[in-house]
Amino acid sequence: MDDATTADDTTGATRPDLATPLVAWFRAEARDLPWRRPGFPAWGTLVSEIMLQQTQVARVVPRLEAWLIRWPTPADLAASPPADAVRAWDRLGYPRRALALHAAATAIAERHDNVVPRDVDALLALPGIGDYTARAVAVFAYGDRHPVVDVNVRRVLARAVLGQAEPGPAKAKQDLPLMESVLPADRADAAATNAAAMELGALVCVARSPACDACPIADRCAWRAAGYPEHDGPRAPKQARFAGSDRQVRGLIMAELRSSDVPVLRSDIDLVWPDDAQRERALTSLLRDGLAVGDDAGGYTLPSA
Repeated sequence: MDDATTADDTTGATRPDLATPLVAWFRAEARDLPWRRPGFPAWGTLVSEIMLQQTQVARVVPRLEAWLIRWPTPADLAASPPADAVRAWDRLGYPRRALALHAAATAIAERHDNVVPRDVDALLALPGIGDYTARAVAVFAYGDRHPVVDVNVRRVLARAVLGQAEPGPAKAKQDLPLMESVLPADRADAAATNAAAMELGALVCVARSPACDACPIADRCAWRAAGYPEHDGPRAPKQARFAGSDRQVRGLIMAELRSSDVPVLRSDIDLVWPDDAQRERALTSLLRDGLAVGDDAGGYTLPSA
């Protein structure tokens, strides 16, 4: 088989080899990020992956570094109340991730002797750890060979392999085998291919105005070869606008709880947003998610246990 092609195990056909140029580009151009440095701990990789979900890298790096100084192992975090994790999460967004990380740390300390497990199934058994995070930890912390697919990878695969302008809705049963078909056999190269596809989607093969002239696989991209056809299939759902959303109101209430060492009165919460129904809906959802505890009589706090 030609070096520029690779077998497609899903169809029996061949396709251009994407891994070789991706790995060469990544090893020359990759950003210097803490979780990519030699010796970075598996616990740090797990924390970084959870923080990076729907959050920009620039916002994650300082929060991650502070987190690992304060809680260098899962047991250190598990020994602190959940409120400390939520408060330290600050404004990274989606604070339920802080509770999930605290629960995962507790499980790692209790079930795995304070060592982040390597096996994907063991990782999936941890509270709050999903399909992407489990594989990302196994690959990027331990160097195992698995396909890792996030939104950026899905966009690269849609364009380079399928010839589509956009990926459709996420489907693990399709996305994972497609990424698997791109990975080389060598474990180190496979891990680098996963990381490179993410990096390419984040920096070059972006959703709008992709920088095709700077793309290391432009000459092997099916979408480019087809003349950049418009997308005419189902689209992945877009995130709702933040301004004026329930998420914004939840964030305002959370800011009040994080900044107070005593229960926050309902009268104080009523001042954070003028729409009574939306404010009530946001508070109710925080209570349901375990991010707030209390009632109107005694006030509201972050969770303590």
